[in-house]
Amino acid sequence: MAAPVIPETQAISDAIVAQIETSISQTVPILPKAFSRVVAKALAGATIILYKYAGFIFLQLFVRYATMEPTTVNGKVIRPLLEWGRLIGCPDPTPATRGEFTVSVPVNSQTGSLAAGTQLVRTETGAIYTTVAAVALSASTITATIRATPEWAGAVGNLIPGDKVKFANTPPNVASEVTVATQVTAGVDAETTEAYRARVFRKYQARPQGGAYADYREWAETVAGIINAYPYTSDNPGEVDIYCEASEASSGSVDGIPTGGQLTAVFDAINLDVGGKATRRPANAAINVLTITRTAFDVEFTGLEATADQDLDGLKSAIESGLDEYLRYREPYIEGLHVLPRRDRITEPAIGGVVDSIVNARGGIVTTVRLKQGADYVPAYTLEFGEKAKLGSASYL
Repeated sequence: MAAPVIPETQAISDAIVAQIETSISQTVPILPKAFSRVVAKALAGATIILYKYAGFIFLQLFVRYATMEPTTVNGKVIRPLLEWGRLIGCPDPTPATRGEFTVSVPVNSQTGSLAAGTQLVRTETGAIYTTVAAVALSASTITATIRATPEWAGAVGNLIPGDKVKFANTPPNVASEVTVATQVTAGVDAETTEAYRARVFRKYQARPQGGAYADYREWAETVAGIINAYPYTSDNPGEVDIYCEASEASSGSVDGIPTGGQLTAVFDAINLDVGGKATRRPANAAINVLTITRTAFDVEFTGLEATADQDLDGLKSAIESGLDEYLRYREPYIEGLHVLPRRDRITEPAIGGVVDSIVNARGGIVTTVRLKQGADYVPAYTLEFGEKAKLGSASYL
């Protein structure tokens, strides 16, 4: 049966007028303000609302189209996508975390203390921070811990060692400007709706089994900033190796290498649930939380030419950017955990196809594309055991 088509408001109105004419065996006057036509318009408006509401409700039956926006149904406010996640046991979207940092504070007079809750501002961004605890002014330079305020949670409030922040109102006996010394906790953005939707999909596709690969991946990815986890049975009996990848914003690593704090958080998340109970990993399974590795692949080009209206350097930049994005999208394939198509194979023809699509779109020409690792040509390569890829160097002959 063909899918129902939602009629236009005018079509519904015309149908009502036609039914009235049939019922009273008279033609309804053509005047726009004729009673029957006014009633038909009002009824058509109400009917089309029902059509659209029914269509909206139908879409909520599918995770792919369910909305995360608050929806009121019979006085109850729900978020359909969130309800799907909770039904399948997928934790709620990860909220934004506030960055925490230590700062070096020059002391002008070693008396008194720097109070907790003292505000500091980063001039370049307007981000606001507060001191976590009181610190005695007992040395020429003291170390204080500051944390981004809730409105500056996420990557937007991150600082790096060497950044300068200033007191909003400089307290007595200290300098007005302080220097960031270390990053204690990185600010991580809240999980997006589409990222959460993908997580719900994965939960449906790989149901937990009480210690299966799917469980370890789910437990690891509940940690803020961890975007991928690859669990394997270790070569050592009774052990499980979990390779973790972090977002650049949370780890500061363009290659997705997690921080030590994130690895510790993954270890804790696998051992204990949110209630602090040991309901997760099997009691006889020891875990090893590891970082992913990034294997660099070099690409060699011959005969690359740009058309007269194209910039050759711009074409090279587009090729390298496209190849790096393609390679970073590759990941190891774990049987029974990942779904098809596989993304663990990197082949010279596939690399050539990526390059051809970029070059052809810009009207350029390339003769050959060769994949290399160091001095060796690599016709094909398979990623394994937490190994991911990136573009190394590009050479043009």
